[in-house]
Amino acid sequence: MAIQKLKMKHPLWVMGKPFYDLKSYYMNNFSDRVYKIQIDAGFTCPNRDGSRGTEGCCYCDGRGSRLRQQGPLPSVTEQLETGKALYRRLRKATKFVAYFQTFTNTYAGINRLRELYEEALAVADIVGLSIGTRPDTMSPEVVALLAEFSREYDVWLEYGLQSAHPQSLEKIGRGHSLEEFNAAVTLLAGTSIKLCVHAIIGLPWEDSEMVFKTADFIAGLPVAGVKIHSFLLLDGTPIYADYQKRPFPLLTRDEYVRYVAGFLERLPPEVVIQRLTAEGYRDIFIAPDWARNKLQVLQHLDRYQKKHNSYQGKLYISSK
Repeated sequence: MAIQKLKMKHPLWVMGKPFYDLKSYYMNNFSDRVYKIQIDAGFTCPNRDGSRGTEGCCYCDGRGSRLRQQGPLPSVTEQLETGKALYRRLRKATKFVAYFQTFTNTYAGINRLRELYEEALAVADIVGLSIGTRPDTMSPEVVALLAEFSREYDVWLEYGLQSAHPQSLEKIGRGHSLEEFNAAVTLLAGTSIKLCVHAIIGLPWEDSEMVFKTADFIAGLPVAGVKIHSFLLLDGTPIYADYQKRPFPLLTRDEYVRYVAGFLERLPPEVVIQRLTAEGYRDIFIAPDWARNKLQVLQHLDRYQKKHNSYQGKLYISSK
């Protein structure tokens, strides 16, 4: 194995950041900016309906999207047309991705899934699908359906991993094992479906070594993208109930930025970084206070990377 020798400005990183951001990916593939429109298609979660559990993950408040909280959900088409109108007005956008985001978006019968995905792709100017889901709801039938769409559209699957440590998955209450995650990754082999993996930085029992081991684990997978989330305390979640009984330390902004930079350094340079922090609903946001301002976190990360010559792939070790 040889350490990759990379320059800070990799050819793929056309937006000038020291990592492969999503805007660069879209420019490389569509020669334009593409905007993701969030969809709540009414799915639930096996970790809430009793199939795997009833409490959900420890950091999830279970309310779903803001749209769901307002009453009956508009159709997929209506949600997309509303989102398109907004981005056209604000960004002069012309290309869009239908992002099935809320809860587990492969958790239904295959006929229902086909109906929803085809409805989204029938909307004008939709160039792809992005589907957030859990690895324990994947099947060969679902993969075959998405592989069919991926021949014509840009199709991403987003698996919630959060941590590569079995003890962390248990503490989180994920309701699935690392083995199930690996099996779901294997299902995608030989398809043109792009896999994005979610990871949380800041779990109170994980130190930097554990965080970086998760990065190394992901780096060894056939992934096309990564989403990094900051750990948040939200009112109404099991982890916040625990915190109220026995407070535990949370990462500072400086620590979080250092962890994120180190995480990126361990990933292959061609992996698309789709997110670097997280935002919670304002009405239930508890802590850490610095995470309320996403822009400041990103600016702090940018300064840290410049100061320390830190960039994606700097420590990546290829096994090829």
